[in-house]
Amino acid sequence: MASPAEVADVLSKTLSSDPNTRMSAELKLSELLARPEIGLALSQIVITQDADMNIRQMSLFRHSANIVLRKYVRERWSPYFPTFKGSAPNVEVKNQIRQAVFHGLSDPARKIRTLCAHAISSIANCDWPDEWPDLLTSLIGLLSSNSPESVHGAMQVFTEFIKSDLTEDQILPVLRDLLPVLLSILGSTETQTPLTRSRTVSVFRQCVISLFMVKDQHPQAVKEAIASVLPVWLEAFKVLLNIDPRQDVQGTKWDGIAVRIQIFKTLDTIHTSFPRAVVPYLPNLLAASLNHLNSLYPTFEKYYLSSSETIPRSEEDEPMEFTQLITSVLDFVSAIARGGRAREWFTGETSAALISSIFNYIQMTDQDEEEWANNANAFVAQEDDDLASYSVRVAGLDLLTCLMDRTPAKTTSTCHSVIQQAVSSSDQVRSAGKKDWWRPLEAALAAVGSQADTVQECIEDEIESGRSKPIDIESLLTNVVPTILGQNDCPFLQGRGFVFASQYAKLLPVQLAGQYLDAAIQVIEASDASIPIKVSAVKAVHNFCTGSDDSALAPFIPRIAKDLGPFLLVTSEDTLSLVLETLAVVVEVDKGKWLTQELASALVVSTLEVWTKNNKDPIFLSIFPDIINSIAAAATPGIYETVVQQAMPPLCNAISSATPGQGYISGSAIELVGAIVRAANVNGNGQGLGDNFFSMLAPHLFKCLGEVEDRDVLQNGISCLTLIVRKDHTQLLTWRDSSGQSGLDYVLRLVARILQSEDESAGLTIGELIIHLLRRAGDAVVPVLPELLHAMVMRMLSAKTASFVQSLVIPFTFLLNNQRDTVLSLLEEMNIHGRTGLDVLIQTWCENAETFQGFWPSRSSTMALTQLFMSERPSLQTLTVKGDIVIKPETKDVIMTRSRTKATPTEFTNVSFPVKAIKILLHEIQSGGEAATIGASQDEFKDVDSDDGDDDWADADGGGKEEEFEFLSELIGPKGMAFDNDDILEDSDDEDLKGDSISQMDMQSHLTTFFRESAQRNVNHFSSIMDQLSTEESLVVKRILNQA
Repeated sequence: MASPAEVADVLSKTLSSDPNTRMSAELKLSELLARPEIGLALSQIVITQDADMNIRQMSLFRHSANIVLRKYVRERWSPYFPTFKGSAPNVEVKNQIRQAVFHGLSDPARKIRTLCAHAISSIANCDWPDEWPDLLTSLIGLLSSNSPESVHGAMQVFTEFIKSDLTEDQILPVLRDLLPVLLSILGSTETQTPLTRSRTVSVFRQCVISLFMVKDQHPQAVKEAIASVLPVWLEAFKVLLNIDPRQDVQGTKWDGIAVRIQIFKTLDTIHTSFPRAVVPYLPNLLAASLNHLNSLYPTFEKYYLSSSETIPRSEEDEPMEFTQLITSVLDFVSAIARGGRAREWFTGETSAALISSIFNYIQMTDQDEEEWANNANAFVAQEDDDLASYSVRVAGLDLLTCLMDRTPAKTTSTCHSVIQQAVSSSDQVRSAGKKDWWRPLEAALAAVGSQADTVQECIEDEIESGRSKPIDIESLLTNVVPTILGQNDCPFLQGRGFVFASQYAKLLPVQLAGQYLDAAIQVIEASDASIPIKVSAVKAVHNFCTGSDDSALAPFIPRIAKDLGPFLLVTSEDTLSLVLETLAVVVEVDKGKWLTQELASALVVSTLEVWTKNNKDPIFLSIFPDIINSIAAAATPGIYETVVQQAMPPLCNAISSATPGQGYISGSAIELVGAIVRAANVNGNGQGLGDNFFSMLAPHLFKCLGEVEDRDVLQNGISCLTLIVRKDHTQLLTWRDSSGQSGLDYVLRLVARILQSEDESAGLTIGELIIHLLRRAGDAVVPVLPELLHAMVMRMLSAKTASFVQSLVIPFTFLLNNQRDTVLSLLEEMNIHGRTGLDVLIQTWCENAETFQGFWPSRSSTMALTQLFMSERPSLQTLTVKGDIVIKPETKDVIMTRSRTKATPTEFTNVSFPVKAIKILLHEIQSGGEAATIGASQDEFKDVDSDDGDDDWADADGGGKEEEFEFLSELIGPKGMAFDNDDILEDSDDEDLKGDSISQMDMQSHLTTFFRESAQRNVNHFSSIMDQLSTEESLVVKRILNQA
């Protein structure tokens, strides 16, 4: 048996400075850990008080024992832990260890208490409540004691305990006993330390989160708990926050701010979880928040803006995060502003004081200045909402955004007043010789610049309403910013001037915009410009190119592009991302008419060099194709050919030479090739892909796609081939390899491989490839069409994802719209495991039709369904498919979880295909989730009894507005979009489908004619079908038939 003395000897040797002694002791310790009794020896060492040791030695010794004890618990305590290695101690030994470690919660040494708390949390995960039933009572007993050490120890256990160990049924009983004790500790300012009191608030916050998590399971109990608990705590918070916060930032002990930090975080949590409970307290709490910001600003200025002194450390020897208090206050106020509550407070005089405080706190700190001056990536990141690390500046700008969204005109007007004050005071402070005079002005410009879009919209709205502009941006751009650009000794302010001007580029006269742009270019070209000003100039160029007219940019764009090319090669990470994004918008200006072959060649070479070095970065990879495509699509003769000449050889080599583990290289290279293909035939770039394009690409592309397993590479390859078919299918059909295999043979081989694969993700785009093959090279495909269709129908039997099903079905809709009877005959003769191909297709189609995505696919499906219905084919009339869901009493108004669905499987009615086709077409008319109300007036449905089983559900936002119930002519398209809305296709670059007859036809007129003709001719016994429709569906049909 390992005695405490033996274990102590080994532990002492693990702390030896001699590496051999230390290594030998560690090996011995590993052996001892396999013995069940080692845990007891360690726990006894943890709580020992050896008088023969000095304080430091004893602290290190016990600390080491505690760390090893935690390792022992994870590896030897119980099979419950995933790291368990066997040799668990018996029940008696476990009880002794638990008692010893619990005793350590009251140890005089803070670190020992902390380590014991961690050990207890680990043990409690496994043993509570079954094997350690009195743990909770014992912990509450420690909290109720008058011992600061015991309270501190117990609090650290509860911090994790509430979060991870309580079940839904345990939370409420535990909180009834725990919360009164916590509140008592919070109020014990004389006997408990601020850090311990802050932990009570932290634990209470976790309790609120836990209550929110179980409110659906125990609604009444939670409601009662909230009604009785929250007012008491909110009242306590109000009292504590109304105490002058300055008393907690005086002298050398700032631990009091820890309580305030936790209070504001908890208020934010309460507002998020139970907002109504906090409403009565909001005026007082918001006033306290503003008081904190105003009262603590001198402290922020002293320690962060001038850094004349160092922030004191806490009693636990940790630095006090003063800025965390400020961000917590700002976050709480942001949450209230975002939630739309406390309207009077935000619209009163306090809003001006709040915005002024925001401008103060978003000033650059000394630490910011030091880091950003030497780290270009950090400087770029802080300007990007997605990259910026959280800080007071970020929190302040977020609050300003909330205020802008809530009251744009008033907030903008207040910003005008504050920025004018900043301009005036900065001049005065500068004249007084203060070196930091520029900070408030930079912050003011950053604040107003960050809201550029909202401010400009607000200005337009106010002018349209006949009111004066709430802010005079033009005056700033004309009188203030130009003087800033000459402040070479203040690079951050100088850079801010460039960025601010570019953010409001739309308001600049062409001549003034040109002057700003020229100044920014000079900075980029200057060899001695500092990082902040150079990065700001690039950012300004980016903004100017996205916000100014091409006429203002045209004289400068060639020079900018020439400057950015070399810049690509000397930047990295966030800075490189900025330069790439800037180049991407630069090459789009004026459709690239300004590009020369020489400049285009240089840009392509630089871009591909950067791509070669950064082809693992997903952010960069999303930008490269845009750059290559824009250059290749330039409206200048010869540019496309230049891009092909420069880019294709290295890209083809990358496609075929990438190793199996480098799929990201070949996939990205194929995507870049696709970007070049997409540029063919654009802006007058000749006809087709150009001579020998496909013969250069094909061997490399087909070799890669024939070997690779990576689904992203396969998807990119299929997309690239689809583009090639669209742009120049002749090259694909005429190309032959050395054995005589054609490009079409390789494509069909790829299609067959995708259809046979169990991984459906690679096949999501296969349908588009097949459709364009049929459109462009139909005659060449005819010989293998029966075999291809058979493979597609066969795959439908095992297809699982809706996207893949769509990829398989839509090619059939295309064929049915063009050669209905031929395709139907082929499907009727097809045998798929004893079923006809038509049966498999129709079943799959009908089950998934309402999930089809995309404008053209949805239209193609709709059109094909009308074709099938009008065919009156006997084989279709006798097909039975799934109808509507059968609503059972036991599932009505019940959220169906997996277990419930397994116990009570979903059932459907059975209907004939003609009935299902009509239902699907009516759903398309009603699509958008409006529960069959579109296509009929609201009044027509007032007295209709729904048969969908949802009678007891209510709209959380009340009844729908009358204008939401639009006419059929306005919402007859797929997913609620008008069929004649051409804007739907603007985001698609598939010109073929834009010009397709299905995209161009008047679908509203077609469907109206379809329903009327079906009713008049009684197609497929239409009158009988009407009897099988729901009430809502019948009303929609009647409205269509009655339209003039």
